[in-house]
Amino acid sequence: MSDTSGQSGELSILRDKRVIVGVTGGIAAYKTAMLVSRLAQSGAQVTVAMTDSATRFVTPLTFQALSARPVYTSAWEHVESKDPQHISLATAADVVVVAPCTMDCMAKLAHGITEDVVCLIVAAVDRRKTPVLLAPAMNSAMWAQPSTQRNARTLVEDGFSIVGPDEGWQACRHVGPGRMVEPERLLIEIEGAIRGRGA
Repeated sequence: MSDTSGQSGELSILRDKRVIVGVTGGIAAYKTAMLVSRLAQSGAQVTVAMTDSATRFVTPLTFQALSARPVYTSAWEHVESKDPQHISLATAADVVVVAPCTMDCMAKLAHGITEDVVCLIVAAVDRRKTPVLLAPAMNSAMWAQPSTQRNARTLVEDGFSIVGPDEGWQACRHVGPGRMVEPERLLIEIEGAIRGRGA
């Protein structure tokens, strides 16, 4: 077992910070479990929201155990209160990260479609105050699609930060760009976003 105590110390800026992690339906969701674990170990208050398709790759119970907090899987659930939770979560967040961010999710965010709880929460974030990081994950051919590249440019213009993707082996047995960045890289980017926020 590797010693992560030094790494946790380096991430102390995340202590007591409210981090929303959106998980969409891709095999890279298994990496997000490690991300949530590392965030929790750093002292962050992590709230996970999952699309329905994400729950087919990793169960909500996994993220609930790792974060020690309720997991949001539907815009219609009142998990913690009777308030419109997508608004209260988005308003309270110090940083939001969507990992993996699928081709479908990128398209929805670029066009203002809020038919799942992840996109609904992200849509309620004031990106002038709260950074939103997107970690794309998809087949290399899907990443290369003109529509995906247009959406990526639109999202950057709209104030989102896109982290990755990396190149490498993909679950579809292809090698190329589209692989979600590793949890360690996302932790560094989240820390940088918090520092940039002046928190």
